[in-house]
Amino acid sequence: MSVTFASLGVPAELVNVLAADGKTEPFRIQAETLGDTLAGDDVIGSGKTGSGKTLAFAIPLVAGLAEIGVTRKPGAPTGLILAPTRELATQIAGVVTPLARAMNLTVTTVFGGVKQNRQEEAFRRGVDIVVACPGRLEDLMRQGIVRLDEVEITVLDEADHMADLGFLPGVTRILAATPHDGQRMLFTATLDNGVDKVAKRFLDQPKMHSTEETTAPVQMTHHVYEVSPGEKNALVQELASGRGRRILFTRTKHQARKLARKLSDSGIPAVDLHGNLSQAQRDRNLKAFGGADVRVLVATDVAARGVHVDDVELVVHVDPPAEHKAYLHRSGRTARAGSAGDVVTVCLPDQRRDLAGLLRKAGIKVAPTPVTAASAHVDALVGPRADFVAPQEKPVAAPTARKSSPRRGRSADGRGRSTDGRPAERRSADGRRETASGQRQRGSGRATAAHSTGEHSGNGRRPASRQRSGHSGQRSARRGAPAAR
Repeated sequence: MSVTFASLGVPAELVNVLAADGKTEPFRIQAETLGDTLAGDDVIGSGKTGSGKTLAFAIPLVAGLAEIGVTRKPGAPTGLILAPTRELATQIAGVVTPLARAMNLTVTTVFGGVKQNRQEEAFRRGVDIVVACPGRLEDLMRQGIVRLDEVEITVLDEADHMADLGFLPGVTRILAATPHDGQRMLFTATLDNGVDKVAKRFLDQPKMHSTEETTAPVQMTHHVYEVSPGEKNALVQELASGRGRRILFTRTKHQARKLARKLSDSGIPAVDLHGNLSQAQRDRNLKAFGGADVRVLVATDVAARGVHVDDVELVVHVDPPAEHKAYLHRSGRTARAGSAGDVVTVCLPDQRRDLAGLLRKAGIKVAPTPVTAASAHVDALVGPRADFVAPQEKPVAAPTARKSSPRRGRSADGRGRSTDGRPAERRSADGRRETASGQRQRGSGRATAAHSTGEHSGNGRRPASRQRSGHSGQRSARRGAPAAR
């Protein structure tokens, strides 16, 4: 008998939402963790990129809050998800929202790079679940707009990336502001010392679940194309020319912007994604890439975590990443949720040794293949080419006529007089005004001088004397109780 979401104890309302989206059987990370998370236990879930971790924590978060029967209060959410990037926070909210709606719960996102007015308004109205990046959330906490003392369930997604980016101090302060007896879940692609420190301090006897995340998914086919510096640009353009969606990763923002523009000018519609874009620009480019007209996304590592677009068939490391975890997360944009995909690393001869060490740490065995843009190996991988798309011409603004005006001290009629017949004025060396005949005007020097001067508990645990009221009894009842079968 196959395992289903219903057989794992997922509430019927959520089972129906999942079924409407074509999801009836859980992936491995979901099947292994849901029994514990639905029972209210603290959990550390470790699974490879694209393994279904988002649903693994979204389901028990929504189900748990609905079971507790939380009360919506202004500025006091009861569910909290922390994520390292705006893109990831937005995509998590997209997964959580349909589930929350089925249980009459509300969701909002909190991140920087946008005005906080909308976020303030959401808290004033009252919201149940917040998906947040640590920086902006702490800003709102300091302003007294949000407090976390009512949070029942906390999720830390991409916990290892939080550690890599130096977010752990902020994450620690945020977790310390939540009640110590709430449920906490950590989901990550890789386990490291940073995650261990958070787990030891904030999780209560967590259940560990791992799906061997440190190696790449078997559905991925890895290629290393070794190319001369003079052939690299032509090879990259050839790899971008296929019909399916593909993501090209570069090291710098400038390279991403430049390559996207170059591909578009060559008839291959492309958009860029990097840290210099505003949130509106990021959203617009991701929407374009998810649509029918743009099939190439050129990105820095900002897109390596959390960006999920269906049917990405090829990932190209235009520049090899600095370390193996970045390689795995970049590569994880393809071969997601059981589908297949290819990963190509473009390697210059002097990068061969460093790349070999990186791939060894990632558990990937692949030999470099010397190629050019015209190689049969490249042609077979790219497959049928997409049709040429003429680049859009940028509108050229019409030149505006400059209005001519007489110079100061020069009359419009050329004879030392203005057009109305009065003597034209000019400035003397001491800043006073003079008529064209050389007469000084009284008081002007003082006015000029005045104008020129410009005088105009550190760990979040509550004292024993403070007992939680409201939902705490119901939370305690959930802890350790077996999930309904």
